[in-house]
Amino acid sequence: MDGRGDTGDDWGPFGRPLFDDPSARRLSRVGVVDVGSNSVRLVVFDGAARSPAYFFNEKILCGLGRGIAETGHLHPEGRERALSAIKRFQRLADGMNLGPLSAVATAAVRDAEDGPDFRAQVLRETGLELYVIDGEEEARLSAQGVLLGWPDAQGLMCDIGGSSLELAHIRDGEVGKRVTSPLGPLKLAGVPGGKKGLKAEIARVVDELADEMGTDHKRLFLVGGSWRAIARLDMERRGYPLTVLHEYRMTPKSLSKTLKWINEVDLDEVRQRTGTSSARMALVPIAAQVLKRLMHVFRPKEIAVSSYGIREGLLYEQMPDRLRKRDPLIEACYHAEKKDARNPGFGKALFRFLTPLYKSLKPEDLRIIRAACLLHDVSWRAHPDYRHEVCFDNATRANLGGLTHEQRVFLGLALLHRYKNNRDGSHFAPLFEILPEKMLARAEVLGKAMRFGAMFSVEDPTRLAELRWFPKKRELVLILHKEADGLFGEVAEARFQTLADALDATPIVKKKRG
Repeated sequence: MDGRGDTGDDWGPFGRPLFDDPSARRLSRVGVVDVGSNSVRLVVFDGAARSPAYFFNEKILCGLGRGIAETGHLHPEGRERALSAIKRFQRLADGMNLGPLSAVATAAVRDAEDGPDFRAQVLRETGLELYVIDGEEEARLSAQGVLLGWPDAQGLMCDIGGSSLELAHIRDGEVGKRVTSPLGPLKLAGVPGGKKGLKAEIARVVDELADEMGTDHKRLFLVGGSWRAIARLDMERRGYPLTVLHEYRMTPKSLSKTLKWINEVDLDEVRQRTGTSSARMALVPIAAQVLKRLMHVFRPKEIAVSSYGIREGLLYEQMPDRLRKRDPLIEACYHAEKKDARNPGFGKALFRFLTPLYKSLKPEDLRIIRAACLLHDVSWRAHPDYRHEVCFDNATRANLGGLTHEQRVFLGLALLHRYKNNRDGSHFAPLFEILPEKMLARAEVLGKAMRFGAMFSVEDPTRLAELRWFPKKRELVLILHKEADGLFGEVAEARFQTLADALDATPIVKKKRG
């Protein structure tokens, strides 16, 4: 992923943004209802089209699939709560003037004897038609959700729900082979034979999945609330400072320690520290056993958490191919700049001006520079004394796809230095430790480069000056055009000097005439 996508005549490596394109505007507000075995949720997407912005997001843990293995029916209380939630969601959708909701039901409604009756009741009392999807379709949509955030994702998607577990191959932007299984915690809770019986059943089914899907997958993408709860516990055990679950990465070694730790700690105490609901935490011990077996059999090199799943997959389903191919990070940054910057469009010019500093960067790293330039001014309304903190907080915790945690902190730190020369005494210091020293230095350079470029001129700086960087000589050269006369004043000069100091370079200013 390099942030390019399809390019327009004058947009260079950025590519013309598509959120204002008619094919994207029809996706500007899309409502999705997901009736799962454990939860029922309404999500309304809005805004940047390629990168999901959550206009509304509400979840009710109903437990529809609780006890289904023993009774064959939806849980009576869960059914009442689910119906009540769906009625509320439909009323909210009407109040938001949404188009028809996309509504899907998964394993519990699919497997229950009274599933058809529940669907008929929902239609009769709310007017909403629930589409029951089979396990393979559930796997496909969940995998598409992963692709929404990771267009270059390669690996095995693992989506755990209350009553089922789905797997799907993801490669080259496509969803491949997929399979479903009964490895949901609510269904496994009814397995006979106690702990031994449960362990044997999990091992049997996972081994069958491995035979069908193969085990040559370097990365597992975890989708589902129980996996996210386990990832949050991994953060708690490690003392990890950035509690953003999306794109959180774990090694098998670290995760194995956490799965063992889960059996040793007071889960109710940990639940309160992590903000996990009691209903969700109740599913964690069984989900942890499933994950332990998956790791043992599939032996991935890395485990990544995706907050995007079936709901985002339904949004992805409605996107035209040209929108799917776009970089979600860059599209979201375009949208933020147009909505919040003082001078929308300046980020593209700023990037061109700073490009000479980054000639050796790979495209996948250069896209983060592009993102920073687009976001460099979107927090200008914040109080000047706290603007640098707002920038950092927004970048590290915003709902942005296509960013690893390291890239989040790098982006945030660059934007912090856009408004402040140093980071001494910052209460964000624990997050800085996520980056190696070399990346900390690079983020500071980028921030100070944006600080100089943005303050040098309110016009396109490439029409007024040129930057030249000679790393071997450690020389930073600024060539001023005649049109720049009077702009290179004391403040601009001081910020150019600060940039040179960050590069450990000698600043040289030349004037270009004729």
